[in-house]
Amino acid sequence: MSLNKVMLIGNVGKEPDVRYLDNGVAVASLTLATTERGYRLQNGTDVPERTEWHNIVLWRGLAETVEKYVHKGDKLFVEGKIRSRSYDDQNGVKRYITEIFADNMEMLSPRSQANQASSLSASSSPSASAQVQGGKEDLPF
Repeated sequence: MSLNKVMLIGNVGKEPDVRYLDNGVAVASLTLATTERGYRLQNGTDVPERTEWHNIVLWRGLAETVEKYVHKGDKLFVEGKIRSRSYDDQNGVKRYITEIFADNMEMLSPRSQANQASSLSASSSPSASAQVQGGKEDLPF
């Protein structure tokens, strides 16, 4: 028996890149930053915070949702499988990449933050969470 499952909560590092294949299928790529807080050991040694960057790939309905609603800085929950692949770059050098192929995504940023990122006003609107599984969307707005 084996299991390949990843669950991440983090912040989107840059605007998602959404493409459409010739057959009309949407594919989105984004980076997600997860940060472990720094702390101090009992002997006084400071351990700094550590940020990991994850490459996320979303297909079909998830990609379309990302295109419409997800922006740089938004907080996301992503669940999926980890996959590694290699490719040759422009100079013929073999490169390796590890990606998370998302099966499920939930937006965790408040709706007011997502819609008014440049505004400094605080709002008490409910969380704009959208769960999408297998291409079916359940958006609360």
